[in-house]
Amino acid sequence: MLLSNIRNLKLNPGARLLGLDVGSKTIGVAISDKNHQMATPIILIQRKNLNEDINSLKMVIDRRNVGGIVIGYPLNMDGTEGRMCQSIRQFASNIDKSFNLPILFWDERMSTIAVNKQLISLDISRNKRKKIVDKEAATLILQGAIDHLNQLI
Repeated sequence: MLLSNIRNLKLNPGARLLGLDVGSKTIGVAISDKNHQMATPIILIQRKNLNEDINSLKMVIDRRNVGGIVIGYPLNMDGTEGRMCQSIRQFASNIDKSFNLPILFWDERMSTIAVNKQLISLDISRNKRKKIVDKEAATLILQGAIDHLNQLI
């Protein structure tokens, strides 16, 4: 079920949120704690095809008691939807058919840039950054949604 507003997100007690930063080559994945206070990066999925992407996500969802999914939504800097938004909506529609979980889009503008700046300030090499930036971006996206959700409570 695709949600348009975080207020509509209903989770079972103890269920975690999964955060996704979906790119053309990888999917960065982060998970919340059961109390929805903190997001943590967990894996980077190398994209091959939709079925393998779904199987990789299914393993995480089944093992981690996931009750909802937050997907980074790449709005343009002026807030309009661009070509990448359409791709993310299609991806969400495809995984919605496979999982009986609420799916929420979260504005991800500047998340990858912010993560890269942070990693550069920590003097992490370009090669290492490339391997972790999408997981860290998923964490930033999920943490933003968690923080907003907690303000509503």
